[in-house]
Amino acid sequence: MANPSTRPSRFRKLTALPAVAVLGALSGTLALSACSDPGAAAAGAQPATTAARNGVVYNTSPDQQRIRAEKDPALAAEVPELINKDGKLTVATTAGSIPLSFHASDDKAPIGVELDIAQLVADKLGLELDVQVTSWENWPLKTQSGDFEAVFSNVGINAARVKLFDFSSYRAAYMGFEAKKDSSYNIRGSDDISGLKISVGSGTNQEKILIAWNQELEAKGKAPAVLQYYSSDADTILALSSGRTDLNIAPFPSVTYRENTRDDLKVVGQVNAGWPSETLVAATTLKGNGLAPAITDALNSAIKDGSYGKVLERWGLSEEALPESKTVTESNFGTPQAGKTP
Repeated sequence: MANPSTRPSRFRKLTALPAVAVLGALSGTLALSACSDPGAAAAGAQPATTAARNGVVYNTSPDQQRIRAEKDPALAAEVPELINKDGKLTVATTAGSIPLSFHASDDKAPIGVELDIAQLVADKLGLELDVQVTSWENWPLKTQSGDFEAVFSNVGINAARVKLFDFSSYRAAYMGFEAKKDSSYNIRGSDDISGLKISVGSGTNQEKILIAWNQELEAKGKAPAVLQYYSSDADTILALSSGRTDLNIAPFPSVTYRENTRDDLKVVGQVNAGWPSETLVAATTLKGNGLAPAITDALNSAIKDGSYGKVLERWGLSEEALPESKTVTESNFGTPQAGKTP
């Protein structure tokens, strides 16, 4: 499995994979989920399957037939009693971005790689997976209030979040820039976005990166990028394809999915979601409640038995795989023991 810290700094397309069936479906509410948010989305149900140019066949029906795992009694014993008492693992997701977390073709069932990984964790811990769809803005407060026990929604670890939450890493965290196919952009840093119109989700890691890059540009006396905000993924992509914006920045798996399933867009840049350092995508739990270590151990069990790799492969995300999950808290944030984080 690829270690994200060894990946080249320049963006790369996902390598071709054998055609595999993936489960799920497009919904009328897709968004820009990514180590930060998402919004709402494209209208109209989509075909039950989509064959992508990277070799993946995305099955977008509500009949998921997820890869499952067996309960591990030793792992189940690690679950805090407060979490274990109802027999459920209540997981929040934003259902905002293909192939991460989105609605199926019935516009009801939340599906995607995030939920497949959550299913493996719940299985290993002997808990029933209870998925709750929420907005990006609401998951922090509802996790703090106890409404959600874990968040699987492409959440990236950062300095602000570790003050409130604990994390169990499970995937590399990259953002991608996308543009019209006939463009010549090659985005590597702040100089490459000067004066451009870029769509971005509010309150996201990608917005944080663009704001920092604009500060660099202004310090050099160069024109900053113009940030534009849209309420849905459909509006964002329409603005890009029609030329109202020059670039969109979103989770790398999502921009790669569009590059491989559309004829008018392409990936023109990649940046770590934790820029100027590195971060990882992680299951997010309330700080100090004891659930994160159990989730980390469940993830490592899934990594070891191969079910984790199978989930990533069928969503075309094998290059996002980690060799090991680690628990990240405020006390070890940024240390080698917690993995590469900002």
